[in-house]
Amino acid sequence: MSTAPRALGDTDTPSVPADAVEVGRVMGAWGIKGGIRVKPFAADPQALFSSKRWFLRPPEGPRPGAGAFPTLLRIATAKEHGDGVVATVHDMDDRNAAEALKGATVLIARSSFPTPDEGEFYWVDLIGLQVHNRAGTALGEVVGLIETGPHCVLRIQPADATAEEVLIPFVEAYVDGVDLGAKRIGVDWDFEPDADAA
Repeated sequence: MSTAPRALGDTDTPSVPADAVEVGRVMGAWGIKGGIRVKPFAADPQALFSSKRWFLRPPEGPRPGAGAFPTLLRIATAKEHGDGVVATVHDMDDRNAAEALKGATVLIARSSFPTPDEGEFYWVDLIGLQVHNRAGTALGEVVGLIETGPHCVLRIQPADATAEEVLIPFVEAYVDGVDLGAKRIGVDWDFEPDADAA
């Protein structure tokens, strides 16, 4: 018999925290006892290990014959496995129940993330920061990052929405500093968004 995952207790209906961050996607079942496989959204999956409370957003599209979708999983164990993470869940000991979660987005409260080391930053904290070069020119806003293997690359959208994105490697050679309080990143980059517009 399939055992549906439940959150905390039968009467509890926890809501997703206001500071929840998308950290991965359920890829399917793992093993025969209700384990799940998760693909982290970042190269370092530490955020998935920072909390035993994983909130879920159901996959888009119809789910034929599906019952109520759990909003919260209480994680028993989680570990790295290959290029992903595998986890076991309290109150879920059936492969079918685990497979029913395939495609769901995993969210974790930002407040539960471990404190990064000096000079390290979570991607989510860089999104929305304004980027300025040494001449004081505003290059735009960080709208995302690209994982290239050896390092990440900042995706910067100039104020002119029709201008192409600026891509700057997130390495010391180009990044002078990050000031989260001021929501600003200083870079050694001469490109100006309008330089080629003429």
